[in-house]
Order: sequence, then C-alpha cells, then structure tokens
Amino acid sequence: MTQLKGLKHFYIPDEQSIYLLSHADAKKLKDWVNLCISQLHNLGYRQIELLGKGAFGFAFAGIAPDGEERVFKFSRITLPQHVQDRLEEEAFMLSHVNHQYVPRFIEYQQIRKQSILVMARAPGNDLEKVSLQRGPLAPRIVVKIAVQVGELLAGFRQYSENGEIKPIVHGDIKPSNLVWDHETETVSLIDWGSSVFAQTDTNGQYVGNNVMDLMSGELHQTNARLGDVYFIGEEQLNGALSSPRFDEQGLASTLYALASGQSCRYGSKVITPSSLGLPKMLANILEYMLSDDAAKRRQGGDYLINHLHVLKNMVFTQDKDFIYTPLIPTWLSSQTTSIETVVYSSRKSYLRQQAVLGSQDVQDLRYIDDAQFDRYYKNYLQGMGDTEKAFVSAISRLGKYPVVGGMAVRWEPEGIYVDSSLNLYDKTLKTAFELAVNNVINLARAIHKPAVFKCCMFNAKNTLHIDRDNEDEKFIPDPRLTIPYELSRISATKDDSRTHSYFEDGDDPDELLKLPEAIIDTIKQLNAIHHTGCIIFEALPTHLKIHNYYTLLDHAQEVNFKALLSTLVEQIPKIKGLGISGFMKLPYKDTRFFEHKAKLPEKYYPRNPKAVLEENTQHV
Repeated sequence: MTQLKGLKHFYIPDEQSIYLLSHADAKKLKDWVNLCISQLHNLGYRQIELLGKGAFGFAFAGIAPDGEERVFKFSRITLPQHVQDRLEEEAFMLSHVNHQYVPRFIEYQQIRKQSILVMARAPGNDLEKVSLQRGPLAPRIVVKIAVQVGELLAGFRQYSENGEIKPIVHGDIKPSNLVWDHETETVSLIDWGSSVFAQTDTNGQYVGNNVMDLMSGELHQTNARLGDVYFIGEEQLNGALSSPRFDEQGLASTLYALASGQSCRYGSKVITPSSLGLPKMLANILEYMLSDDAAKRRQGGDYLINHLHVLKNMVFTQDKDFIYTPLIPTWLSSQTTSIETVVYSSRKSYLRQQAVLGSQDVQDLRYIDDAQFDRYYKNYLQGMGDTEKAFVSAISRLGKYPVVGGMAVRWEPEGIYVDSSLNLYDKTLKTAFELAVNNVINLARAIHKPAVFKCCMFNAKNTLHIDRDNEDEKFIPDPRLTIPYELSRISATKDDSRTHSYFEDGDDPDELLKLPEAIIDTIKQLNAIHHTGCIIFEALPTHLKIHNYYTLLDHAQEVNFKALLSTLVEQIPKIKGLGISGFMKLPYKDTRFFEHKAKLPEKYYPRNPKAVLEENTQHV
C-alpha cells in the first residue's frame, strides 16, 4: 500500500450525476454551462452542445463561422491557478502534433480569467461508447485499431525539434480517448491533458543531447501525469520516468478491453487475450504486453510496432454476431423510461476483505462520498489482486447501461452463488449488456477468497432530494413528495426472498447513518410484501438523498405497499446523523451456482477464414 497516499492526491474523480446533486449545486452547474455556451455564441459559434465534464473543466462542441466543427475545453475558474494552467500545457503539447489520427490544434485563448482550448472535432463516437453499445468488438476492427494507433505511436517516437529527437507521450490512451468513425473506420486520439515529452526512450536511455540536460535534477523525478489507472501500465502507475512504453501499455490495455468488452486491463489472467477469438498473432502480442514480466512487456511492444505491416495485411471475413449463452437472466422492461443508472455497492467492505489496509486508510475509506463511486475506488485498488480489480470494474461497467435492480455474489469453497434482478430499459443493448454480465460472472468464478459482494442499481433521476439550512434542523419533505414504484408485468404472490442490509446483513462499518426504529419497522413491513428493489438514505449536512428502485410483484398488495411508502416519507424528519444506510431485496428463488474456474479456454480467429467459410457453406 505504499503508493496509496500519492495516488489519492494525484487522481481526481469524475463528477457525479447531476441528478444526485442538491438543487443549489445543480443550479450552479447549469448556470456555469449556460455561461460557457453564451461565451461561445458571442464568439460566433452555433449549434453548441455539452460533450462532457470532468474534474478540470468542460468540453463543448460547436460549428465555427467557416462551417468547421470544433471542440472547446474550458478550465474551471474555481480551481487553483496551477491546475488551470494544465489546459495551457495541453494546448502546448497538442500544437506539436500533426497527424491524420489526431484532431488538429486550432488555438488557445483566454477571455478574462477563463481559459479555452480550441481543437478540430473528431468524427464519430468514442470507443468506450461504441464498446458499451456493441459489446466485444469484431477481431477485424480490433486489428484495425491496433494498426492505426500503432502507426501513430511509431510516429510519436520519431518526433524531433531543431534536429533533436523528443519522443511524445500521450499518457492516457484508453477507449474513451479514441474516437471511432464508423463510416471510414478510422480512429482519432483525443484528450492530451496527460501528454509530455518523454524523458527516456524505448531502451530506457535518457532523451537529450546536451550535458546540461543529462545533469539536470529533472531526470531524477518523473514529469509523467498519471492517466487512467484502469489502463496505464505498471511503470507509469509507479512513477517511472516518462517513456514511449507508457503509450504501448495504454494501447495494449485498450485493445484487450475492446476485444473482451471490459472497461479495464486487469481481467487478462482470467478472460485471457487467447480466449477472445483474435488472430493468434495479436493474442500472443497482447499476452506479452500485459505480462507481469517487464522484459516480456517490452518484447511484446517491440514486436507489435515492428509487425504492424503484417497485421495490416491480415484477411478477415465479414464480421459475425457474437455467439454466447447468458449466464444469469436479464429482463427487458416494456417501458421506454429514460434511465441514468447509478450503482451503489458493498465495494468498500469487499475491498476491506480483499486488501490489507492500514487503520488510517480504513478511516479514509469510511468518509469518501459514495455517490462518486467509480473514480474514487481506483485510489484503493493498490492492495488488490488484478482479478479483484477487474471484477470491481466489471460491476461499474454495468452501471453504464440503463438498468435497475441488483446483484449479490457469495464466494464459498465449492464455487459462487449469484442472486440477481437485472431489468434493462433498452432492448438494443441486450447483447452487449448480457456479455458484460457474463464478464462479471467469469471474473467472480476465478476469485477464491470467501466474501460477499452486493450492489444495487437505481435510476438517479428518481432520487428524491430534501434540503435544510443546517444540521440542527430536521429534513422536512415537500407534502407532494412520494417514493415511486413499478408494477411487475405479471402478479406473483409467492415470496422466497430475504431482507438484506444494503451492504451486509446486520450492522456494517460503512453504514454510518443509523436509521430510526420507526423507519426500520416500516421497511420490515414492506419486506413482508413480495417485491424487489432497494431504498438508500444518504444524509449530508444540509442535503438528504433518497435513492430508490421498487417493483411490486404481488399486485394484490398495492394499496398496502403504497401506504407504507407514504409512511416512510412521513418518518423522514426522524432521521438524525450523517452517513448512508439502505436495504436491498432480491428474489432469491433462483440462485445460480457456478463452480470456480481459473480462466476461459483458448479461442482464436481462424488462420484461413475464407477456407472455414467455404467449408461451412458446403455443410449447409
């Protein structure tokens, strides 16, 4: 855990959903976005849209007066100046790159205190979005991405200025930083916020021709930015001097994630590159590049760059649909409700079971704002095994789909037991989602340590908010406030379910909020009625959030169920203290059992796909 302290201060998390913000914070955010849009309008841009927001600022797209599509990055003026300056550093690095696979730098400007970076817009969607829509990408596409980004990295290694070689390191290659144009099947590398000039070359030799450079103290400390810890390699993660090898590792992680339908690199010992149906050559390269052995990683990286021409000339047949069997059921909702999923899980408790944390680290874990679940937990992956990290990431990936419900995984010596209720609100995503769920199960099967993991997924848009001026006041709900619920398609009266604390049965160290007995009694009465779902109370000093998802299974009990939910609302003023507490209920009548399994079997793309195609045609 020696890296924990540095990591914690280095990585800044993504913001939570606007639907989880208090009314005042949501208004501030909307006002700020509107201000940025009005500034762009004043500069003559039109059709402006918000592309995304992060810890450092906002990204917008718009059309310039000359008709060209552009992207604008605004730094947050509330950040310290040295952090705002990173946007200027990003502009400086991007201005040195001139390549067909990189949207060009246009200008960096300041309006009053506001910094804006202007770039050309890459056509298409980022590959994380593409991956979420399609699931694992076709081997042909994965190879194409490998070749294009490989050529880009080969060019970065050769960058020179005034006759001096100065390799460029992007520092954050991952699916969401690669934009894929489906029409032309070309990739664009975006987001240069972690880019630097390399301090060492691919052989580990210092970059720099003059003696003063080599004597500089700067060569004793890295100039690298951290990048996304789900994708960067060991050297970058552990603070090594910056090197083109960093981007090789980012590319290997990205190719593996896209081929397997995951959102990280860590599952490669279980869902191995050789099990993904890739051409054997690329599978072997990825096995080497994702190895624990540093020499093998370098060997794999060199082989990739030196054999891009071989990959480029590979022959493929038409892309085929992925053939699979869902390991646990997913139900499709008949409703067309717009869902913004948030996952709350027993991840902290699970991390405590998996990793040996110091007492201060445990205290730090307890007081993290759970709503920002995804990025924060990356700070605490250091003590875990790779497969556990991959499992945590795979659960997070489920939250990127429009899904509500929950899942409980229990590890026993003989295998794993899985209870679930997964309700998907978009049938076009069913294949991709079920494959993502299969990844969760396959990773869980490779973990042997006895533990329990639970998560519930709810629609952030249904989160109820109650504000107060200070901690001494009660939370008073609006008289019109109600806790929503859905009716199942078919009424079911049998109830084989069990009541569960949101994290673990009984008291849990993460549940800092102690709910009043009156609320506990009402929840017990609710649990006597056949339903599935969750309710989570999150009390902050001036803001209470009630996250919820309920589906009533016994329709005959609707009047009683509705009355109990109304009683819960009436009891909200009794809540005292701060923290989080909640309950989840799953239909336990269909527990699935899976034996432990260390890794998936080998599966490669056929060496002569056309011969296989002809043979299959003859057998039809």
